[in-house]
Amino acid sequence: MALAQTQIYDSKTGKWVNYDKKKARQLYARNKQLPEAFQRQIVPFRTAEAPGTIIIDGNQHFLYLVQPGGQAIRYGIGVGREGFGWAGMVRVGRKAENPTWTPPPEMVARDPHAAKWAAGMPGGRPDNPLGPRAMYLFVGDSDTIYRIHGTIEPWTIGLDVSSGCIRLNNEDVIDLYDRVDVGAKVIVLMQGAALYKGV
Repeated sequence: MALAQTQIYDSKTGKWVNYDKKKARQLYARNKQLPEAFQRQIVPFRTAEAPGTIIIDGNQHFLYLVQPGGQAIRYGIGVGREGFGWAGMVRVGRKAENPTWTPPPEMVARDPHAAKWAAGMPGGRPDNPLGPRAMYLFVGDSDTIYRIHGTIEPWTIGLDVSSGCIRLNNEDVIDLYDRVDVGAKVIVLMQGAALYKGV
């Protein structure tokens, strides 16, 4: 079953329009910012989860950081492309500024660029795919290999593009990083995705 295409609201026409890689790149090049829907904002949010919990709606491409008083900070995100989406309950196991990017063995095997960095790409490089911050997602004491991190491709926010990691634009990942504690609960929801094993 194919998942629904990402759409954004076009205020000029008053209609919802499909949002694909080509349109996303064109809009970002023209406006130098994300569409309004994917920009960081405070929104009403009803949940029984405690403030500080991260809830990821992979289908709508939003990450919510639960706040007191029935609100959340909503961030636009990029998520796993077809076959790489997942769902489950994990936690922030550790955080890193200017993280080293070490592609997993599966990525090294299929991607020549990743193979070049099999031993790790130092943090702080402008081409480091993790951007300036990363939050490492764990189940118990085990690293899932999934991350919440920045991106060198900000136009991909709102799309299914990654190998399973959750990406934010760099300003947003710095903001989120400063607000989230190690140990924070992370709930990942995605229709039709595999349930992360062990959850």
